[in-house]
Amino acid sequence: MFWFWFYQPLHLLMVACLCHSMKAPITSSRQSFNTDLFNFYHSLILADGKETTVHLLKDIPKRYYFALEEGRALEPFTITVTPCDVPIEWSILVHKASASFLGKAERGDHGTEEVSMFQKAPSMVSTIFNYKGNSVETYMGMSSHSALYMLEFLSTERDTHITVYLTTDTTSGHLYPELPMDPRIDVIGIGHTTVTLTWKHSPSVLQHRDNIQYCLLVNEKHNYKSLCAAETAIRSSGMKLPPTLALSLSPYLLEPQQVMILSKSELSIINKVSSGEVRQICIGTKNTYTVPNLSPSTQYYFDVFVVNLLTNASAAYTGTFARTLEEPEPKVRELKDGKMIQVVLDGKKQKFYSLQYQARHKKIQFTFQLCRGQVQVHITKNGKPVASENISGLRYFSLKGKLLDTYLVQLSSTEESNSSVKVQVSTHSHKPLFPLLPDSLKIKSFSKLRTCNSVTIAWLGTQEKSKYCVYKKRIEEHQVWTELQSADRCSGPESRPKSEKVLCKYFYDINLQRAVTTETIKGLDAGTLYLFDVYLFGPSGIPIRYHSKTVKTRKKC
Repeated sequence: MFWFWFYQPLHLLMVACLCHSMKAPITSSRQSFNTDLFNFYHSLILADGKETTVHLLKDIPKRYYFALEEGRALEPFTITVTPCDVPIEWSILVHKASASFLGKAERGDHGTEEVSMFQKAPSMVSTIFNYKGNSVETYMGMSSHSALYMLEFLSTERDTHITVYLTTDTTSGHLYPELPMDPRIDVIGIGHTTVTLTWKHSPSVLQHRDNIQYCLLVNEKHNYKSLCAAETAIRSSGMKLPPTLALSLSPYLLEPQQVMILSKSELSIINKVSSGEVRQICIGTKNTYTVPNLSPSTQYYFDVFVVNLLTNASAAYTGTFARTLEEPEPKVRELKDGKMIQVVLDGKKQKFYSLQYQARHKKIQFTFQLCRGQVQVHITKNGKPVASENISGLRYFSLKGKLLDTYLVQLSSTEESNSSVKVQVSTHSHKPLFPLLPDSLKIKSFSKLRTCNSVTIAWLGTQEKSKYCVYKKRIEEHQVWTELQSADRCSGPESRPKSEKVLCKYFYDINLQRAVTTETIKGLDAGTLYLFDVYLFGPSGIPIRYHSKTVKTRKKC
């Protein structure tokens, strides 16, 4: 087995800072190697066959040493280094020396003459491997019992961290899962919101199916060459990431920026970061997967990692990318002058709806009445935007143009539940379909005027004589939110049972300050919650529904 030491004494670090202006190039390692050799046995020993995390400060090299026990013959070994962020430089240097001297160094019983002779042998130091980049690299070699090895790591961009794995056991199971001969990911299907991927099985999956699984990473930025590189990128976006074992379905607490979805034996973790979503999806041992819920006309990057559930180590396939198809052009419906239509938008399937109108007058007016949900309206004239707004209640857009101008109205749902809106276009010569509206459509109740069997409500009117109808409905406390959210604000009282009707009356006032009416509703049950609605009818007979109001009668009087 290997004995493995880390060495970076404080006094040498201070010298490096003073003499090299905080930068010790990796090529200078050979010159300092002989000086460092006789301190390595004071360092910590890292057991053979375990992965360790190494933190690197910018421009300050870090060195590790290892050597065979005295008396061991030639032995194969492997070193795997995984950068978790920026590119790094790392190298392996070897010093040929007598086994008896290394044995004495380990025990600390070497003499002064031997130390001096060893320090004067720079020609015996050689570099056997050197690499610069951010890919996962593995070195395989044969060690000698008369050789001492040094690994040196350097980051010149910024502080970072890496993982290092050294082992002499090349015959038994591997810490890292194996990749197939062809580690590419193939894109076999692209849709508007989906991409289907496939890849060749890892030999580790075929041999140890219960302990291995595939995890997929999806993002809009770039591919990642290792799982720790992906986790580092997510952390740098301002959020905390659970350990890699989260991908192995081990317990952990999610951060507020994370959403976990577990369905059909698949674990999805959606990380909300500044550059968009980063999705982690663990799918067991199947090697074909369709990624759902993507955005149309968007380029995504896909990485597949094969993860060892026992050791948490992973190996990365060669990442790929694909662009989803563009959203199909919505069907365009013609608007007819003066005719009211109602459009229903399915928030999950059909989020967009287009209406077209060719002007027959210079002045036109679009009218929108929101019935349910949330709807955004975007209007263009001859291809140029003229209005865009989220609709609330009743909204008018009065526009000027030329004869035969073409107007395109695009409606979009801003939530996943169904939304609906009524739309009308007309010239100013047409009589308005909707009545004149008051400044507010709120219904007010008077707490002091509540009794055990009556409540008093009030609402605003207008300067136009109009008809107002009041309806009531008995509900439970837990039904309030559902009733208010599911209410169709475009439906009239004709859809309600006659038993809910309280009264209808006409009123108006030329002075808007006095255009207020009150009504006391009697015959109610004590300690009961009621939902009250007021409908306003204009000349055309189309109703406008005030905002519903809940009032509870007194329990004791």
